Amino acid sequence: MKKVFPMLIAVFLLSALILTACGGGGEQTTSQRPAVPAEYAGKTNPLGSDAAAAGKTIYEERCASCHGPNGAGDGPAAAGLDPKPAHLNEVVGTAGDDYLFWRIAEGGSMAPFNSSMPAQKGILTDEQIWQVVTYIKTFK
Repeated sequence: MKKVFPMLIAVFLLSALILTACGGGGEQTTSQRPAVPAEYAGKTNPLGSDAAAAGKTIYEERCASCHGPNGAGDGPAAAGLDPKPAHLNEVVGTAGDDYLFWRIAEGGSMAPFNSSMPAQKGILTDEQIWQVVTYIKTFK
């Protein structure tokens, strides 16, 4: 028994070290996110919470297939994507309006995201993008 206990402690510590080293491959934390480009920096959502209903309709049509019905990045189209879609529940709690608007408008083809998320600028109006921002903020 005296030889088993130190071995169990060693296995536990090694496992903890590996799990710590492999942490979060999802959306970037606030400190890891790139700066919002000047064109979008400082934008604030001009819409009230009543815009969430319209945002939900747009989200369901244009976003849910990848991001999932609740923003968890688990939509049916997400299975074959690399990188995986952002887990919006994590993003909306730390990202500003300007960041969210920028990411929806410009999509994910640029570094450091390099994702297949399509740009919505030119497809959705600014008001529709703000509606989506309002809706996804309900995910927090």
